[in-house]
Amino acid sequence: MNKLCALFATLALAAYAEPLPVIEVEGQPLAANAQRIVQALDFLGAPLANDVRTKLDATITRRDAAGVQAALDSQVLCVVDISPESRVKAQRGPAAAQVQQGGYTPVLIKVINHATSVARLQISSPQSGPSYAGVAKGTMERERQTHLRENENTQGANRFLEISLFDAPPMTSNLSGLEVEYAIALIYSSEAGKREATLVFDIGQGTQDLGFRAEVPVLFDVRPAVTVKLDVKDFDGTPTTARLTFTDAQGHVFPPQARRLAPDFFFQKHLYRPSGGTVLLPSGEFTMEASRGPEYRTVKTKVTIPAAKETTLPVKLERWIHAADFGYYSGDHHIHAAGCAHYTSPSEGMRPEDMFQQVKGEGLNVGCVLAWGYCFDYQRQFFGPQVDLLSEPLTQMKYDMEVSGFGSAALGHVCLLNLRELVYPGAEGIKGWPTWTLPALRWTKQQGGFTGYPHSGSGMQVNSATAAKRMLDAYDVSKDARLTAAETQDALLPEPFEKIDADRDGGLNEAELVSSHERVLDLLPNVATPDAGGHEIFVTTAHGVCDFISAMDTARLLEWNTWYHLMSCGFPLKAAGETDFPCMSGTRVGQGRTYVKLGKVARLHFTQWCQGLAQGRSYVSDG
Repeated sequence: MNKLCALFATLALAAYAEPLPVIEVEGQPLAANAQRIVQALDFLGAPLANDVRTKLDATITRRDAAGVQAALDSQVLCVVDISPESRVKAQRGPAAAQVQQGGYTPVLIKVINHATSVARLQISSPQSGPSYAGVAKGTMERERQTHLRENENTQGANRFLEISLFDAPPMTSNLSGLEVEYAIALIYSSEAGKREATLVFDIGQGTQDLGFRAEVPVLFDVRPAVTVKLDVKDFDGTPTTARLTFTDAQGHVFPPQARRLAPDFFFQKHLYRPSGGTVLLPSGEFTMEASRGPEYRTVKTKVTIPAAKETTLPVKLERWIHAADFGYYSGDHHIHAAGCAHYTSPSEGMRPEDMFQQVKGEGLNVGCVLAWGYCFDYQRQFFGPQVDLLSEPLTQMKYDMEVSGFGSAALGHVCLLNLRELVYPGAEGIKGWPTWTLPALRWTKQQGGFTGYPHSGSGMQVNSATAAKRMLDAYDVSKDARLTAAETQDALLPEPFEKIDADRDGGLNEAELVSSHERVLDLLPNVATPDAGGHEIFVTTAHGVCDFISAMDTARLLEWNTWYHLMSCGFPLKAAGETDFPCMSGTRVGQGRTYVKLGKVARLHFTQWCQGLAQGRSYVSDG
């Protein structure tokens, strides 16, 4: 019995031994399909062998349907058969299952379409899809990368493939309806060697034939990728870390985002590598983009990776300005290593060595990695009272805390920097913290820390219609749907009463209140009242325990409006640039940053940098 099962398995995995069926079909449309196959394979850098191409060209010219099939069938990896009832089954074709690790290999699919369906042919595999799981839905929606959250690896399966049908021109996204045609699938493997995978075909939900007949197990022979060693040099010739993006002529990003685990972040198209670091690429031509934050130009270069076991690729960075020459040093005080876009499986976020490359690769001098409510118990192990041991003289990384997802978060998240102790006295982890921010800020100041509120525009949005209705509900004593001067005596109107009263009838109706709110939303400062929540920054600033208000990661007018009102009240609160990576933005750290003036120094001191921020010896920028 075991021998019989082994035989069946071998037959299923082996290439199709018999010639594929030749389907009777009109020659002109099949010849046109074959011509597009030739063009697409040329475009993908995988042209047909000369003998096959010569034979195929002749049959295309003659519009010989049987000849086209005879020429192409030897190149077919899988045959998909769609019954008249639109049930899909599949079998192995005669082509060798050879693909390239780290590259997209085009393979040919023959579609026999008894139903003359014009549906979209789909291909999938249990061995394909993200290697990770646990990504926040809201963050992926905000970053417009929801596809990276589809089919998450919640079961911890061994996934090594990326697979899709090539439907860009000259190919089409749907079947043509012809009785037989050819399609191209692209297969990417992150592993090398012999690898079995199951390919699954359908033309919509419920169209797979019974008994797993739409599934084809294939034993792939995956050629190893080239180990590319990166020789990264800064503008002055010293080794450093760079932000790098590799793309091919079709726009594929390497390695594919869904295949990425630490040290690479799947939600970023780029990656970071120190000098001497490596990346696996297939042989061929790529466009490499190299940079290191906003003080550098983005250098775009065509590079050719040879067909070799390993190679070295030089990367030379170009600065356009060096803020340190003027005594200014940049920092992002709000970075997360877990939660939001980060996965929770196979690990709860990222480790310090992964985060340090992000900080250094963006040319930041200071990066504050903040533990918070999500994955706190895992991430707290990296906290220390001093900067992380990975820190360098001009690149400092410190683990600290954001009160978010617990404690006083409803009254405003707070960034607590330069902490000596991570957990509030009497609390157990993130349980038992005060439910308002003032005590946590006082505790931070007592240990020599620095405090500020992040993403200051969040929750400060104003809906003009809602705000107008809210004013009527609160102050319309006579219930006549208008506000008189007497009724608004204690109200905080967005503009003077006379300016709002457009029809000069001595009362403010709902339309006039809506128009007034609309007029002031683009003015600084304005007193249009936000729609939801409160913010304790107005209390803690008055108590003298708030050092800064954060900006650059939410709507600018909302950020500055809060800040302007505080300063107008006589509180010289400082502004600080942040990213809230990867919650507000997963593109890169340091998109919002603070440049603190310290003078020319050979080694940074984290506490002095924070002091400069708190004292306002700084400016806020995106670079």
